[in-house]
Amino acid sequence: MRVTHIFAAAVMALASTFAVAAADSNASAEQAIRKSLQNLELEVPVESVGSSPLNGLYEVKLQGGRVLYASADGQYVMQGYLYQLQDGKPVNLTEKAERQGVAKLINGIPAAETVVYPAKGETKSHITVFTDTTCPYCHKLHAEVPELNRRGIEVRYVAFPRQGLGSPGDEQLQAVWCSSDRRAAMDKMVEGKEIKAAKCANPVSKQFQLGQQIGVNGTPAIVLENGHVIPGYQPAPQVAKLALAGEQQAAK
Repeated sequence: MRVTHIFAAAVMALASTFAVAAADSNASAEQAIRKSLQNLELEVPVESVGSSPLNGLYEVKLQGGRVLYASADGQYVMQGYLYQLQDGKPVNLTEKAERQGVAKLINGIPAAETVVYPAKGETKSHITVFTDTTCPYCHKLHAEVPELNRRGIEVRYVAFPRQGLGSPGDEQLQAVWCSSDRRAAMDKMVEGKEIKAAKCANPVSKQFQLGQQIGVNGTPAIVLENGHVIPGYQPAPQVAKLALAGEQQAAK
């Protein structure tokens, strides 16, 4: 019995040594990778560095959800998709990680900073839409918001002046966000009616920058609850189908 106890203690000590060594190795790799990326002067800050599913390759998450890969010494940096074959089918691990990053950012936007059109009855899922009141396809999507609401989809609008800050779209969006009734102001603005609202502190520029971070370059841009970004207009039935499918995948 004593020999067994000694052997067990030795195994535990060895496992502890390996764990410490692995932690030290990861810390050293992170330091080297961050130093290399700092030299590259990336426009987007590094959010985290950690091991990837592939041995010897490290996953670098940038703010906004983008993912890079790097060697442990930081001498090799790569951008591209990493796939894993599961039951003979390719699974895009990079896209999965990027969607998780986008979902974290988008779902973390306070409701008070959005224009919300709630679902009718049970809320089955939600979408976040980067919109511009001067965008014709945004108007087309807006006309179908009631249909999305009927299908149990909550619609959350965030601002994305497609012609940049200081543009007419930017001024209109600021007026919507500074209105006491944002939904009513959004409806009127989309209909081409003029609204008047006093200037106020608003999140339009912050939301514009957030959109740029996650790769939005036009409107409407629809972000599902799971972080999947749909660029451009899609009919309500298609959007609802994707939103509900994404919700089911997230629940698994």
